Amino acid sequence: MSVFSEAEKIQIFADLVKIKSVNDHEIEVAQYLQRLFADHGIKATLMPLSATRSNLVAEIGTSGPVLGISGHMDVVTPGDLEQWDTDPFDLTEKAGKLYGRGATDMKSGLAAMAIAMIEIKAAKTLTHGRIRLMATVAEEVGETGSQQFYTAGTMKDVDALLIGEPSGYNIAFAHKGSIDVRIKSIGKAAHSSMPEQGYNALDPLIELLNQANHDFRESDRHNDLLGDLVFNATILQGGNQVNSIPAQAETEMNIRSIPEYDNVAAIETLQKLVDEQNAKGAKLDMSVFMSQNPVQSPKDTKLSNLAAKIGESFAGQPIPKVAIPAVTDASNLLKGKPSDFPFIMFGPGNDTPHQVNESIDKQMYLDFINLYEELFVEYLK
Repeated sequence: MSVFSEAEKIQIFADLVKIKSVNDHEIEVAQYLQRLFADHGIKATLMPLSATRSNLVAEIGTSGPVLGISGHMDVVTPGDLEQWDTDPFDLTEKAGKLYGRGATDMKSGLAAMAIAMIEIKAAKTLTHGRIRLMATVAEEVGETGSQQFYTAGTMKDVDALLIGEPSGYNIAFAHKGSIDVRIKSIGKAAHSSMPEQGYNALDPLIELLNQANHDFRESDRHNDLLGDLVFNATILQGGNQVNSIPAQAETEMNIRSIPEYDNVAAIETLQKLVDEQNAKGAKLDMSVFMSQNPVQSPKDTKLSNLAAKIGESFAGQPIPKVAIPAVTDASNLLKGKPSDFPFIMFGPGNDTPHQVNESIDKQMYLDFINLYEELFVEYLK
């Protein structure tokens, strides 16, 4: 017998969406989940990162292998509220879909995993092994929550990992890494009619970015699953008046790395370009403010094969196994794990993350609860 009715499962989801954990305040989500678990005899522990941000870890089972499951509690900003057809923080049902910020990315997956754990415990179907939920903060910006789990050793005894990011009825087993870099340039102000009396802070950055485009985009390093490394300068700013030589400038860039051109190698390439400009008289300072490694697990494992088999019964069609360009908390959670470590990204969702009128198919959300219950228990048998 189910612990929750369909209406109660929707209400838990709605309660999570109502919490405005926009790049912060995840502690309110963590506290809600902690209370929910406590109501059903499951201990959940908060792992604070600040006064307003806290990871949560909860576990069921007593011994045996550990299946790690993870999801993030933050969401991105809703943007222009006038563009929404509904209140983004009030989960709203229309024509079989549930609308709200985080509906797909990823409070539906988070709710489904929590409910599945509670249902499994109540049904006493977990006869072997443990299920450990690691709910993270700051996945959207910085991934400091998953880094804390890695640093704290929460993943040390985990034998397989499922992240409930919105894959829909696809299973991801590999993804690119992501690097965010900032380079600051110091020049000297002067009148634009007499540039020789100053030093244009923009010039070395423009030269560097042009060379970086060539070096990264013309590389012959390639991954058969993930493709090529992707480099993009996304911010360039400097100066404050059209007839003045800028004394300061700054650029930010994002790199999507692959195992063949990993984070260390990509950062070394940029540092070399910085050093070359500084040798010519520039004053550039580079800082890396996010570095998440690419992830590539085996395509066929017990976990991925079982997920595909069980998922097919809900989807009504075969479940593809794919590699994706986006980044997940697996970049941190899998640090130090062997290359054959079982990992999949598999959760309810569609292609509306971060968009206005973000939504999730209501039946898919409900089905994933049942899917998770079957998958978690069967995997650990």
